[in-house]
Amino acid sequence: MKVRAILLSMGASFLFATAAHTQNTAPADLPSAPSASQQKTQTKAAPAVPQAATGQSPAPETPPSPADAKPQSTPHAASSSQPGPAPQEQGSQSPASTPEDNSTPTIVKRVNEVNVVFTVTDKHGRYVRDLKKADFKILDDSKPVLEIRSFRAETDLPLEAGLLIDASNSIRDRFKFEQDAAIEFLNQTVRPRYDRAFVIGFDVTPEVTQDFTDNTEALSVGVRALRPGGGTAMFDALYFACRDKLLKSSPNGAVRRAIILLSDGDDNQSHVTREEAIEMAERAEVVVYTISTNLMGSGGRHGDKILERIAEATGGRSYVPFQLTEVANAFASIQEELRSQYAVSYKPADFRPDGRYRTIEISARQKGLRVRSRRGYYAPVQ
Repeated sequence: MKVRAILLSMGASFLFATAAHTQNTAPADLPSAPSASQQKTQTKAAPAVPQAATGQSPAPETPPSPADAKPQSTPHAASSSQPGPAPQEQGSQSPASTPEDNSTPTIVKRVNEVNVVFTVTDKHGRYVRDLKKADFKILDDSKPVLEIRSFRAETDLPLEAGLLIDASNSIRDRFKFEQDAAIEFLNQTVRPRYDRAFVIGFDVTPEVTQDFTDNTEALSVGVRALRPGGGTAMFDALYFACRDKLLKSSPNGAVRRAIILLSDGDDNQSHVTREEAIEMAERAEVVVYTISTNLMGSGGRHGDKILERIAEATGGRSYVPFQLTEVANAFASIQEELRSQYAVSYKPADFRPDGRYRTIEISARQKGLRVRSRRGYYAPVQ
């Protein structure tokens, strides 16, 4: 009987020890539902957050095999899908909060700053290039600006330019000369490894014959590839060039953005309106220069007025040659202006990120000087 009692006692102890061992090892050895494994992992990881916040390095966990590493990545994916405001709340005790999440507000902080490129001419139309910041008065939405961040005379600021050439049937008879003048302009304006330009021809639809490049030979080929024919969708072409080319470009530093639009202004195929095209140019901060192909006596006064409206609204200039040879002179004048500009960056007063249109007024304190710039911009929406 004593032997039997001893055996029963030993057997009970063995079963108790085995059960205890099984209880300790079960979570590591047995698979569980994804939701349960996420809860266990998050509960286990929670104590590590205060250690990281105090600068202490938590003891690394030991997931030695790739099979173990895969389930451990699941809770991180789940925590990253939490609603946006949670990681930005300061003092949050959520296990998903990490030092990287806490730094997010400093990354997305908006700096309300307006950049404007403008030109100054005297009463004879000659460019004035030696003025200083104190020589100008700047109003944003009819109020003096809060602060001028930078002011520079930009004779050599890198240029991003788009050449838009009307390739419709209405200009077929003078197309070859206009191509030659455009190629000469590109050769004289675009500097390798510094400036960039693209070429778009348009009739019913815009066609990019040469994308952004600093290679003047490639740009010349792009101009030569244009063939006249079809109707005229000038507003669509301008809208496309501003939205899909210049607005989406990512320069490394400050640049000037300009479009040279060569057309008779007679639009009969566009899906967007003139004002919608102008609005997109303003959003892209593009100065539009227009050259009319309506020679004297061709009856294109209405088209010239449209081209003039586009140029003035964006801070550019409209050219109306009286004869074909003056098209080249217009290109030469645009080239000179692009190298005779000022760039100012300022902080507006009473700024609100509400998407509203705000006016810009820049005037010279010295009498007899004329300042030409874009007339306004659309405030960003927060």
